Amino acid sequence: MAARKAKASAPAGGAPDLSGLSPDEAAGVRRALKAGQGSTLRFWDKLDLAGRQRLAAQLAGIDYDLVKRLIAEHVSGSGAAAAKAPAGKLEPSPVDRLPASEDERRAEERFREAGEDAIRAGRVAALTVAGGQGTRLGYDGPKGCYVFGPVTGRTLFRHHAEKILAVSRRCGRTIPWLVMTSDANFEVTRDYLVRERFFGVDPAAVHIFQQGMLPASDRAGQLILEAADRLAMSPNGHGGTIQALSDAGLLDKLAAQGVDTISYFQVDNPLVRAVDPVFIGRHIAASSEMSIKVLKKCGPLEKVGVAVTRGGRIEVIEYSDLPDELAHARDAKGELLYWAGSIAIHVFSVPFLARLAGEAKRGGGLPYHRAEKAVPCADAEGKTAKPDGKNGIKFECFIFDALPLARKGLVVETRREEEFAPIKNATGEDSAESCRKMLADEWARWIEAAGGEVPRRADGTVDGRIEVSPLYALDAAELAAKLPAGFRMKPGSDVVLA
Repeated sequence: MAARKAKASAPAGGAPDLSGLSPDEAAGVRRALKAGQGSTLRFWDKLDLAGRQRLAAQLAGIDYDLVKRLIAEHVSGSGAAAAKAPAGKLEPSPVDRLPASEDERRAEERFREAGEDAIRAGRVAALTVAGGQGTRLGYDGPKGCYVFGPVTGRTLFRHHAEKILAVSRRCGRTIPWLVMTSDANFEVTRDYLVRERFFGVDPAAVHIFQQGMLPASDRAGQLILEAADRLAMSPNGHGGTIQALSDAGLLDKLAAQGVDTISYFQVDNPLVRAVDPVFIGRHIAASSEMSIKVLKKCGPLEKVGVAVTRGGRIEVIEYSDLPDELAHARDAKGELLYWAGSIAIHVFSVPFLARLAGEAKRGGGLPYHRAEKAVPCADAEGKTAKPDGKNGIKFECFIFDALPLARKGLVVETRREEEFAPIKNATGEDSAESCRKMLADEWARWIEAAGGEVPRRADGTVDGRIEVSPLYALDAAELAAKLPAGFRMKPGSDVVLA
């Protein structure tokens, strides 16, 4: 049944009763009325004091100037259309390709040395974006707590923590670990990591912070109530990382510690090199403010953003915004022209992020995007109801929109089989099952390159289960130095190297 919508009006009898509220709560109610959002108070007369305080506290935390601008740009009038139509001709982005010659491989080793030098000097931090819940996985909890390890039952958080710890030990310097959560999972994530003692990462080097939240709007520009005493709120997108870092005081803290480079990745990708010295070395050598990794799209319509240039600047365009003729365009060799798929692996300059955070406070910063969603909302009685269709508009900013704002950007190619196995779905593509297979394939390649034996089925897949802790080996070379001579895995067996 569709949710019935109550009449948008202020409380019956005129001005709302603000008795019992704190000064900040009362001011929040007044600001909502002044901003033309009186419909948020339509159940005010029916709420008890605790309910009024909950709603008033939410209203007090809303940036109404921002909300007014977002509604003007993305909900009403011609501003919405203008915001969707950036000017300039699209061209394929320049990309630092995978090394194909001995000279290029030697150059890659020099980048590795430069990256490791930066880590040793305390210039590098790791940032895990972990605000999501495991809803699509059928898991009730923060996605980072999801168990994916085929043998040990390791979680995503443990896997990433061990990667960061392994690089720290290799370079002899503690790497700060920044974990961005959301309002929905902050406390659970914090308690989990504390309980697990941050999987060996120095607790003083771990910083857990929250991304911002924004209210959803209906198509008339009115903020949606999820229930009589609360607004419908949602995270402001992964682009909110920048403002969240600034609001938590972490950009200033990192700068004071001498950290000028952040390695950014998402929690649901266990195959990622959480702190990649080669990538960091390239970023530093290029004097880049923002660098991104890309891989060859598996087809013209793969649902990943694409690195392009527009007006002389590098940017990432959403797959849904890339014109169909460009998505299918090919060069003289039959290769896709727009092949460089972005996979949410970035390196940032800390001063660049600080500059963007400052611009955001002055009304600039990253652009926001409109997302039409089915938003649970209050029915005529103030109870939460699930709508039949998309009834609301959420506002999000995307981290890759920082790229064209950088004075210098860099795009670097990586291999899918070495760095992209996201866990997003319960089954099928981009699931835990597909991720485990890719991890097993990688670990099997490492073992075989070291002279070990791995049983294979007729289709070439590994006959058994393998798990290699990052603390045992971060790459094939490290595994080769540790693997016992004559190592042989039995068919159908479980192997853990830790």
